[in-house]
Amino acid sequence: MRVRTILFALLLSASAFANTARGPVATLPKVGDTLNEGGEADWPKLTWLYDAPSATDAAGKIIVHWFCTPKGPSCSDDLARLIALRDTGKVYIVAYIDASSTRDAKKLDPIRESEGVGKGTLAYGKGVATLVKQLGIGTNPMSIVVDQNGKVQLVTMAGDAQTLDGRDAKINDLAKQIHDYTTTKDGPSTVKPGDKFTLSYSVQLANWLTFNNQDTEFDLTVAREIKCDATVLRPGQLKVEGHTMTASVTCSGPRGIYEAAGKIRFGFDGPNKTTGFGDDGTKWKFEIK
Repeated sequence: MRVRTILFALLLSASAFANTARGPVATLPKVGDTLNEGGEADWPKLTWLYDAPSATDAAGKIIVHWFCTPKGPSCSDDLARLIALRDTGKVYIVAYIDASSTRDAKKLDPIRESEGVGKGTLAYGKGVATLVKQLGIGTNPMSIVVDQNGKVQLVTMAGDAQTLDGRDAKINDLAKQIHDYTTTKDGPSTVKPGDKFTLSYSVQLANWLTFNNQDTEFDLTVAREIKCDATVLRPGQLKVEGHTMTASVTCSGPRGIYEAAGKIRFGFDGPNKTTGFGDDGTKWKFEIK
């Protein structure tokens, strides 16, 4: 009995060692999971036809992890869809082609060498074959759609037109929600005569962008009866905290119903040394009584 117990323990140890030796096993991400452009930490090491996935190139884009095989009956049809999505400028494609050779991988390449520089990359070879097996992917096109915040929004595992139409519609809808910046305003609706009050206007940049001082200015237009500590704010007078820039002015005035207008202009830097410019405005309505 004692010998049998020892043998059983040895078998358990051997099984545990074998599992450890095999390394981690990849699991299919679910909607709501976080997934970066390079996949999960437990995915096998991959061979890239181009550079490894780039966080800089993928910043501010919808990421599509696309799995296909030259043997897949729907893969060549879906390839044209992927290229069209890539060319919107809002989508970053990471393709995983279950092919052992570069020649076969290029048959389903949505990047197309210099044509798609900065728009995605492609993995192939033994690592992809292992990943496909671990994730339980068949020969149909499989897509994992990830929003600009790194959250999985859709997983599709079929190659019929209805499924692919739905995937593409989801990607385009997510792309429409990508904005370089949003704005908010704050200020009172009523104040007492002579009391000081604050009008503020804030710009929230997307997390892949940063402010620069190029052409940055805030202008306030208000009735001459209203006295403010400033009507023009320039760099150094605008408060910047991370991705938020705020223009604030303090005013006061006599009884009456008033309207003020604010306009802000600002520059920002993006990935790969790109630059942009924002120009927005708002209005405040308030009563002093």
